[in-house]
Amino acid sequence: MSLHDRDAYRAFVSSLAAVTLHEQWDALVAKVGGKVFCLHGNANGDLVFKVSEIAFDGLVAMPGIGQAAYFARRQWVRVSPGALDDDLLAGYIGEAHRLIAGKLTRRLRDELGL
Repeated sequence: MSLHDRDAYRAFVSSLAAVTLHEQWDALVAKVGGKVFCLHGNANGDLVFKVSEIAFDGLVAMPGIGQAAYFARRQWVRVSPGALDDDLLAGYIGEAHRLIAGKLTRRLRDELGL
């Protein structure tokens, strides 16, 4: 089952450490320490997640992937179904979790077991 499927997305992100899921902005939003790292759009299955600066430049050059609307100027991408295979998506979403968790305070990371 594709990570663009809502149930598969929910199962995958829930397997990551200290993740909470929220219905917000007409999407299923995954957060770590109260900070967004990924979301699943309800209508079309697009995924939006944080990436590194280097990954951003490469990803947005690919068909079906673009800069995410309403997020920081760079480093957030929107991926349409079929643009990346699930193994790559899982890797990028795991990295998004790591990037956001790494910006939490040491105290909060300790509380969350990260």
